[in-house]
Amino acid sequence: MFSFIWFLIIGGILGWLASLIIGRDIPGGIIGNIIAGIIGAWIGGKLLGEWGPVVSDFYIFPALLGAIILIIVASFILALFHKD
Repeated sequence: MFSFIWFLIIGGILGWLASLIIGRDIPGGIIGNIIAGIIGAWIGGKLLGEWGPVVSDFYIFPALLGAIILIIVASFILALFHKD
């Protein structure tokens, strides 16, 4: 049970760091950050492989880069549908 909570915390931190680096927030607040971190870790793992330090089954560098890619793509898609 604690490993699942740790997994969510690390996912949230990775999503939050990615949003700080990009300068854009992912919609959904904390839940959005957790989702961006977890999906970003999956994307980063598929694109970049497994390297760097590991925390709670997250390879930090690929996960962070994957979360950054996810936030950029999500921001671009949301900008297309949000016209003023």
